[in-house]
Amino acid sequence: MITIAKATTKGQITLPAKWRNNFSTDRFLVKERGSVLEISPLDLDKLSFPEEYTVFDAIRDNGGRGIKAGDLIKVLKKING
Repeated sequence: MITIAKATTKGQITLPAKWRNNFSTDRFLVKERGSVLEISPLDLDKLSFPEEYTVFDAIRDNGGRGIKAGDLIKVLKKING
């Protein structure tokens, strides 16, 4: 199935429900490969992490502002379930 998706003013696109329903996840990995975007389902239960990885990046995740320690703890608890 091929679909033309138009980005919103915020740069978002919608994956058609017909595609999303084929996978038992609501998380998708998006990779840029040259001029192509590759979207694949992401199963968090099967995901392995390297020894170290960035959980919070102030520039990426919060417009360059830091967050309070308590808020970071809440984010970490969400990640660990």
